[in-house]
Parts: sequence; C-alpha cells; structure tokens
Amino acid sequence: MSAKVPVIVAKLQECALVKHPVLFLNKKSLLCASRLFLIHMIIYLNLFANRSLPRYVDLPTQLTVTFNDCKGNNKLHYEVSSPYFKVNHDGSLVALKNISAVGKTLFVHARTPHAEDMAELVIVGGKDIQGSLQDIFKFARTSPVPRQKRSIVVSPILIPENQRQPFPRDVGKVVDSDRPEGSKFRLTGKGVDQEPKGIFRINENTGSVSVTRTLDRETIATYQLFVETTDVNGKTLEGPVPLEVIVIDQNDNRPIFREGPYIGHVMEGSPTGTTVMRMTAFDADDPATDNALLRYNIRQQTPDKPSPNMFYIDPEKGDIVTVVSPALLDRETLENPKYELIIEAQDMAGLDVGLTGTATATIMIDDKNDHPPKFTKKEFQATVEEGAVGVIVNLTVEDKDDPTTGAWRAVYTIINGNPGQSFEIHTNPQTNEGMLSVVKPLDYEISAFHTLLIKVENEDPLVPDVSYGPSSTATVHITVLDVNEGPVFYPDPMMVTRQENISVGSVLLTVNATDPDSLQHQTIRYSVYKDPAGWLNINPINGTVDTTAVLDRESPFVHNSVYAALFLAIDSGNPPATGTGTLLITLEDVNDNAPFIYPTVAEVCDDAKNLSVVILGASDKDLHPNTDPFKFEIHKQAVPDKVWKISKINNTHALVSLLQNLNKANYHLPIMVTDSGKPPMTNVTDLRIQVCSCKNSKVDCNAAGALHFSATSVLLASLFSLACGSESSLQRICGPQSDGLHGQ
Repeated sequence: MSAKVPVIVAKLQECALVKHPVLFLNKKSLLCASRLFLIHMIIYLNLFANRSLPRYVDLPTQLTVTFNDCKGNNKLHYEVSSPYFKVNHDGSLVALKNISAVGKTLFVHARTPHAEDMAELVIVGGKDIQGSLQDIFKFARTSPVPRQKRSIVVSPILIPENQRQPFPRDVGKVVDSDRPEGSKFRLTGKGVDQEPKGIFRINENTGSVSVTRTLDRETIATYQLFVETTDVNGKTLEGPVPLEVIVIDQNDNRPIFREGPYIGHVMEGSPTGTTVMRMTAFDADDPATDNALLRYNIRQQTPDKPSPNMFYIDPEKGDIVTVVSPALLDRETLENPKYELIIEAQDMAGLDVGLTGTATATIMIDDKNDHPPKFTKKEFQATVEEGAVGVIVNLTVEDKDDPTTGAWRAVYTIINGNPGQSFEIHTNPQTNEGMLSVVKPLDYEISAFHTLLIKVENEDPLVPDVSYGPSSTATVHITVLDVNEGPVFYPDPMMVTRQENISVGSVLLTVNATDPDSLQHQTIRYSVYKDPAGWLNINPINGTVDTTAVLDRESPFVHNSVYAALFLAIDSGNPPATGTGTLLITLEDVNDNAPFIYPTVAEVCDDAKNLSVVILGASDKDLHPNTDPFKFEIHKQAVPDKVWKISKINNTHALVSLLQNLNKANYHLPIMVTDSGKPPMTNVTDLRIQVCSCKNSKVDCNAAGALHFSATSVLLASLFSLACGSESSLQRICGPQSDGLHGQ
C-alpha cells in the first residue's frame, strides 16, 4: 500500500524554429539559426498513485529550467506569466503562493539579446505549501491510505494539442499487475468507438495507449475513456476503469472582438475620467491559463489632435475613459468630433509572446447646447403686395452647435407687431432659417407698413451657464405694396325670390359692388358673366337686373327651384380689375302644367269574367298644392255611359272597367284628368284599349291591331300591383285576378 506523491515528468520536444507556434526568436538570432533547433519544454506536474513506488520520494531541491543560445547565455533574463512564481538567475523556479490557488498553467519566458524561448508549465495537482518546488512536491511520511483493491492502474493522460506527425504516437500506458495470461486490454468511449471515432487506441497486449491524429482543445478539451481487461472470448475480467485524457492547451487562438461595431459617445466638456465605453475580446484558448488572459491597449488614435492621448483603456477590464481636461473636449473647437481608436487585445497577460487581435472603437463627441442661436443682423426688410399670401422673407441665424441635434435647430416666435395674426413664422429644417409668411391678406388702404419683433431659441434648453442675449432677437420691417384690386359685390351671393312666369322686363334687383381701392376713385361697370337659360340682363352703369324671357321653374336649368347666374364688376384701373358676384333666384311655382296619365294602352280579353281593364296613374310637373289629388273622368260626350266605368283608387290612381264584354277590336277611351290648382288645369288623353281573343290560353290581338300582349300585360300587372299596395281600400278589386283580364 502506498501514498500519493508528486512526480515531475519532463518531456522534450524538438520543433523547427520557423514552424512551432509557441517559439519566438528575435531577428539577431536568425543569423545562427540554420542548424539550430531550440528545445520547447513542456513540464507536467502530475499526482498519481503507483503501487510500485515507495512511500517516500526524495525529489531534487528545485526545478531548473535551462536555456541555451547559440551565442551563449550572456545577459539572460527570465519572466514568469504568473505573479505567484519567480525564476532565479540560475533558472530555478520558486512558488510564492499556495499552488492550489494559482491556476493550472504558467509560462516561463527566457530572453537574451540574441534569442528567446518559452517553457509551458502545466500544474495538475499540488499541496498547500509555500516555498521552493522541493518543499511543494515533497510529502512527509503518512499513514497508508486505504483504497479498493484493483489490479488495473491508470493515470490521467495529458496530450498537448496541435502535435505534428508522426502518428500514431504513444501517450500513456495502462498497467495490470494481476492480469491473467492470455487476457487483453480493451479501450472504449468517445474518441475510440464513439464519435469522433478512431482518435485513441490501445495495444491489447501491452496496454500502451496511442493517439492517431492531431488534437484540438477548442474542439474537445477532455476525453473520458474506459479501460477493461477481457479473456480470449471478449468477456470482461476487470473494469471498466475510467481513463481521462486531458488536452493541454497551446496558445493557438488570437483574441477576437466579435461584438462590433464598437461605437461610444461622450458629452463634450465631460470631466476627466469619464467612462465612454467598454471593449472586450474573446479568446478561445483555455480560460484557466494565460493563453486566454487578455490585456488591452490603444495602438492608435485618429485624429491625434488636440492631444495624441485623448483616451485611456483599462488593460484588464477594457473600459475606455477620457484622460484630457474638459476644455479639450469642446466639440466646436475640434477638427473632427469623431475619434477612431485601434484597440489591441493581447493574450498571455500582455507579454510580448502573446497573440494579438485588434478592433476599431469609434467615439463621438456629443454636442450640448452651449451656444445660443444668433441672428446674422439686427434688422430685416420685406415687401409684399396687398392681397398676397406666402413667405415674404427668410431670417438667417448662426449656431455653432451640432446641426443634427436640437441644440442647433431653431424655434422662432413673433413677440410683437402681429395683433391680427396676419403673420406666421416657421423653421426651414434644412437651413435653420426662419420663414416669415403672410397668412391673412394685407390691405394697403388699412396699413401700408408693419413692424415685427422676432426672437429665436433652440429646441433644446441651454446649459445652465449660457443664456440668450440681444442677438437672439431681430426686427422685421414690412412694406405693403398697393395693387389694383377687383370690385367686391355685397352681399355675395345675392338672393331674390320671384314667381315663375313673371312678365318679361320685370326688375329683379340692383346689384352693388364697391372698389377696395378707395384712394384711386375708379368707376365700375357691370356685365352678365353666366346666364345658362338666357333670361337676364344687367344695366352696365347702375347694376339693375331685369328679365329678358319668361322664368320657368320647370326648366332643366333650374335645380331645386333655384336658378343661378354670375355677374362681373369691372373697375377703370390700368389694367382693369374684375370682381364676380353670384345671383340666386328662387322661383315660386304657379299652376302652369296640366297633369297627364299613364299608361295610354291597355288590353282585355273578349270573354273576361273580371271586367277590370287598367289602373291609371297621373303626374304633374308642378308642386303642391298645384298637383294631386287628381280627378279622373271619362269624357262622356264621346263614349256611351253603359260600356265604360272609371273609379277612384286614391289621390293619384283610378281604375277603368268594362260594364259588359266587347268584341275583339281596338277602342279609344278619352280620359280627362284635372289637378287641384287654383285655377285647376285639365288634360284629356286617349286611352287605347285592345280587346283580344283569349282561347285555350292563347291571346290573339292581331285582328284588333293590338300591341304585343306580353309587354303590355306585364306593365298592366305592375301598375295593378302598385295600386293594390298603396291603398288598403283596393282589396275589393285587387284579390285573385281572373284569366279574363290578363289572359293568363
């Protein structure tokens, strides 16, 4: 039985200077490099149990790192990546802190004026003791540690990534002191018989474990394999026992800034030490090693004015802060308010051997409203014709602040001289000018001059120590130009009401137009501009309007009993100006239209049992009370009383019936209809009635010279249905219809 003790395993690997990714050599040493191979030392410190070891191992007092230069080791200097270790001048490595607290990997960097190299130290286990490596890795005698009896002995296998040919190469060995004769070793797990397959294999007889290809820690950092012994038939004798393969990281990944673009903002005048932004990079190497321990610095600043060191970056956190006085962060005095910084991230804690990556940080110096807008002059002049509207003058201002912000954009206000709200001012968003406009037409005769007081401010408030001064107000003098204005009708529109059919030459009204140019003493003449029906005339001197034709309310030029006409008033100016006035004539109705009946043709069968012939309707172009109720009559002077009969249905309809059957022929029945006007008007219309032969459901009106029956019967049925629906009193005649009336 034995105790766990530390054992130092040192493996030496020759690698060509120009190919090995961890070796570095300055230009001077290249002169003697043609036959030189430097040694890259990877020192593994591993704790493992081995039954064959005694209970106490006496190690060298110190671990010594040797370095040889082809020109000698004069002026040899060592650096250690971890602050918890140091290397003496003789190459001895000494720990300054408990080894369990310093991380897994450190690097020893050796330099001479001619060459340099690096040793990588991987710490797998250790004891919490300070002092030299001899003290750290030397254990005192201890009592045996009970453990489970097992004949298979395995210890973790550590393999550096990026190894080169030849492959396969042995990387470890499994020992089974009690293995029966003829038994074999078997290796399983991810990397053997599970994807990715075939990376590792074991010599079934000797227990030697080998790797078949280059490993990449960033792809897979550890492999958990299992070892067992089997008999000749493949039956497991012992195991499986876990075997951990650890891929040792090499510094083969550069830091990457992968969150760009990086844009920061800082307000002008910010105090020294103001944080602008944070830049952080990613390194795919082992984060527990210095391979991924990053340090940041600023490689370049553009522009380099007013100071080449406007900013500082925290080497560990990546915070970018200002390092100049607030006075130098004045956006208005800078050549360019945008700075671009080339930020470099370097692994290996910033040592020269570390790999680097860069990114650009763009820093914008943001504006604050520390400059009020100022008018370019104290007084502005403008002229405008009376009656015109629109922009009359653009007021210009200067502002040193950022044109893309509210600290630059101007807001104008009229603070005096605009009691009638005739003027408005708005900001031109492109030029920042104030556009002064007339929104209500000005009258030269009322006021020929106007004076406005304008103030300008910014959208954003000024900073507390800045205020608006006299230059933020300006005076605008406006001159109104006189123009020849057209005469104006009053009232407009002009409205009169007259009866239709008044006598020709009747005076309707006298129009009145006045000239706004009262100081010019001009005369006005009148004319007709639009008279659709040609009914009107106007006296050009005094504006009297009379009729030249009979006014007819039923004319197609009259809409809703209103007739519209336009007149012109023309002054004597040079050139003359014209005004337009509208006359609306409301025409009152008179009973000048007699009513008329519909339909004027009807059909009936010669053997009809129902002697109803047709329902008549009446209409009148006039308005109430000159229309219905209508009176329907048969002109008895032309028709015998014993043949036809007409009966009132309602105010607008009547029923024509036969008192006896008639022979097949055409008959003309004079119908007289009278309206309710005072005096009433009467119209006599012939109703043509065709008596047809209706045998075996066939209608024959040919002999009677009748119209086509189907169209007439449809019309008659429609009118009959209309009359039936309009008056409940018709139920006695609008019940089921006989075949005799309609021939159906």
